[in-house]
Amino acid sequence: MRLLFYLIILPVSIVPFWFLYRLSDVMFVFMYHLIGYRKRVVRTNIQNSFPHFTKQQCRQIERTFYDHFSDLIVESIKAFTISKSEVKKRFTHRNPEILDKYFKRGQHVALVGGHYGNWELFAVSIGMDILHQPVALYTPLANVFMNTKILASRSRYGLWMKNYNQVKQLVETEGQKPLAVIFGSDQCPKRSQQPYWLEFLNQETGVQFGTEKFARDYNTPVIYGVIHRLKRGHYETEYRLICEQPDTMPHGRITELHTQHLEADIKASPPFWLWSHKRWKRKKKDFGLI
Repeated sequence: MRLLFYLIILPVSIVPFWFLYRLSDVMFVFMYHLIGYRKRVVRTNIQNSFPHFTKQQCRQIERTFYDHFSDLIVESIKAFTISKSEVKKRFTHRNPEILDKYFKRGQHVALVGGHYGNWELFAVSIGMDILHQPVALYTPLANVFMNTKILASRSRYGLWMKNYNQVKQLVETEGQKPLAVIFGSDQCPKRSQQPYWLEFLNQETGVQFGTEKFARDYNTPVIYGVIHRLKRGHYETEYRLICEQPDTMPHGRITELHTQHLEADIKASPPFWLWSHKRWKRKKKDFGLI
């Protein structure tokens, strides 16, 4: 893995964007036309999510997804060495004032979103563009070397990467600068978790309950963020308030709302979600519910 990083990833990371996108074009042909990387997973996910679409419509989403996915790979590699000025030029935050008012009140916030747009550039940029201290929840990679490099890449401009217990300690620390705790809502739940079940993209789906649990435990506002692709290599995050007082919401409602927002964004522009992820590989029976 060290050789891969120093001989391929790092040299690729320092080349200009125009050259990266030529590599992306080649990668698209290789992944989509030659080896069909996870094409069965992508195709099944799209067909099940849009059963009313024609085969031609589904194939167009599929093809555009792979085109975007190729860009996402090279942009994520670029994140290892990208400068602050380049980040600011390519990634903006449309309405951070939604978070700002809670910072001025000294309140932590729960910030939730999905694997949509370019979440790696979001991670690099957010520490420069919001008043809160951003903290992303993460699970360490098995490879210690790559885990260290990815943590350094994502954290280089202000983001903290912590596990859930570390985040709890930070939140409970008196005098801690208000945090924006970032949750990914569209990961497949582990067998050890008890997800909240609802319909998402026309399929029965277990959604991780961590965002809602955290918000209720610490009475934090919940804000949803979506990353819009403006054009090739340029993105913008839009923030939307989900709820201000979690203790006034019925059980499960926060989870339903932020999942509905993600679903609406995917339906509005389908290719930019991570269709290659095995999102629906676990069913209720895996959690002893049937």
